[in-house]
Amino acid sequence: MKQKKIKRRGFLKLSGLMAGGLAVFGGFKLLKDDIFNQKISPSQALSQSAAMGEIAVQLQKTNVFIHGLTQDHDMEAAVINAAQAATDFGWLKTGQVVFIKTVNNSGFSYPSTTSPIAVSAMIKLLKQKGAERVIVGDMSGIEHLKFFKEKTIGSTRELMKASGMLQAIEAAGGEPFFFEESGWDSFYQDHTDTNALWDTGLMMPAILKKVDHIVLMPRCSRHVLAGASLGLKAVVGYWRTDTRLQYHYHAKLLQERTAEGNRAKTLLDKQRLVISTGDKLLATFGPDNGYVHTPSVGLVIASESVVAHDMVSLAWLLHNRTLLPEKEQDRFMDTSTAVAKVGNNIVVKWLGTLTNSLMSESLLKNDLKHIWDDRVLNHAYKIFGGIPDIHLENVQNTVSEKILNMLLKMVQYR
Repeated sequence: MKQKKIKRRGFLKLSGLMAGGLAVFGGFKLLKDDIFNQKISPSQALSQSAAMGEIAVQLQKTNVFIHGLTQDHDMEAAVINAAQAATDFGWLKTGQVVFIKTVNNSGFSYPSTTSPIAVSAMIKLLKQKGAERVIVGDMSGIEHLKFFKEKTIGSTRELMKASGMLQAIEAAGGEPFFFEESGWDSFYQDHTDTNALWDTGLMMPAILKKVDHIVLMPRCSRHVLAGASLGLKAVVGYWRTDTRLQYHYHAKLLQERTAEGNRAKTLLDKQRLVISTGDKLLATFGPDNGYVHTPSVGLVIASESVVAHDMVSLAWLLHNRTLLPEKEQDRFMDTSTAVAKVGNNIVVKWLGTLTNSLMSESLLKNDLKHIWDDRVLNHAYKIFGGIPDIHLENVQNTVSEKILNMLLKMVQYR
């Protein structure tokens, strides 16, 4: 297996900020909060909800399609095969417009961002299926893009160029779109159907009103704050800076807010497919820096259900984390709850003010030993109609029975 480390300049910069933050915010408070908040694990809470009848396994099977990738694989063919297995594209009419939502938090290359090769393949496939226009977009994270009403520092366009995404989009005939370039007032207030944690709504880019369908293309990655960056977490890339500030400021339920953000009316009405590649994984730290793990056999994961997709994607991430070199496992920066808390305080400062940072809620990062420890998914089960009963479809028999059975065991709730 081939592994490598992403360039560490940004990683070291953030590490220094966090180390200083630990001193500023006080180690005792961080420790006390952890002891208070971790009396019950997310998996135990899920079990209690199931026992009380608050949540159940869905009665119908939910299909997740996986396509194996060897080191000499044809990524484009694998993405096309997986996508065509996951949907018949009956929803796409000739002449319609499709928006592909990528993950381009930074200017670092895949897997810190979505695979450009995969996005290129999807653009070509959608056009072949009749799409008149395929628009591809995102808005990068606050460390790399400072987007405010009065000013903008940085550029998603330049970051996509640095990652190779911009070139791939244009070469495939897609139209790149960068939310901040349309200005602060080009966002609209969307609402979730839960009307709970996002009762004030979400500021979403107006381009979504002009498209007929959405295809979500995340990556498979660790996330220093949320635990993992998969399909559900990708929703943050839509949001204007004020919504992102609210998200990080009210950090006590950040994971649950992540799940509920995916119940935005626009996404419920228009999102048709979720597809990601797992031939490279950002297996530690994240979302931008960390240890890149390249399994000998990778996966393309596709489903019409973002929740089901993320169950399999997280299982794949957790499995591969067990295969990392010993020196890369359980490192302080990767697993520390204190680092996550201080990191969130820093993000709040970037999004708002020092006062916002000092007054913000404390973030609790949970240890992910299995997928049932993920609070994003656990809340998604409650608001998306239960725990999906996953049926894994082995596209063209490209995945070994060993991997297939391992993943199935990891995603079956008993």
